Amino acid sequence: MSISAIITAAGKNSRMRKDQISRNLEVKNKLILPFNSKTVLETTIDNTLSANIDECIVVLGHYSDEIMDAISDDYNDSVKFIVNNPCDVGLSTSLYHGLSNIDSDFALCVTGDQPTVSADTFNNMIEVLKKCENPFQTISILRRRKTGLLDTAEGLGMPFVAPRLNLMNYLKNEDDNLNPILRKIFADGYTFYGIKEKNKKELLNINHYDDYLELSHGL
Repeated sequence: MSISAIITAAGKNSRMRKDQISRNLEVKNKLILPFNSKTVLETTIDNTLSANIDECIVVLGHYSDEIMDAISDDYNDSVKFIVNNPCDVGLSTSLYHGLSNIDSDFALCVTGDQPTVSADTFNNMIEVLKKCENPFQTISILRRRKTGLLDTAEGLGMPFVAPRLNLMNYLKNEDDNLNPILRKIFADGYTFYGIKEKNKKELLNINHYDDYLELSHGL
């Protein structure tokens, strides 16, 4: 069972930029803010590389030059960076672009602003999919409400593990956020398993500056 990781890091950073301007802070992409002695994105990459995956792809778009300038060259041998063209596309298009650059049967899909999700949680998601009855009709996803077998896809997003080609069929010709697409997949009869977080911080993304302060506090 081959598994590749796709990390999306192509967003506009609009909410963070607005918060930084309102606080008279230097405007910087949230993915290159300091986190755990590295940057937010580097920490996300480290956690992903520590999981049981075969390769890692990072999809860039807006501010790709700024992000690449801040990322250590040490990642060049372990991560493949690709850039959306055009860059002004939705999350589903970024994910599709990443999926089209791998050959694995399954994909671990992560957003770059999730530096607190641990390799243990990624591995739990992968193991559940491996052990399920029909992995090609199953999505293993970090829970938002319930754990175990889910009865709805409401409120769900990345990270998750899914069959690559099946997921691409749903993403093709879409340019949207992921939750509407996940709800459609659920409605088509796919099994969704909610995986419990290792700690509460894993359930939060960095969208606003207050999110960054909360998640980076004490590191």
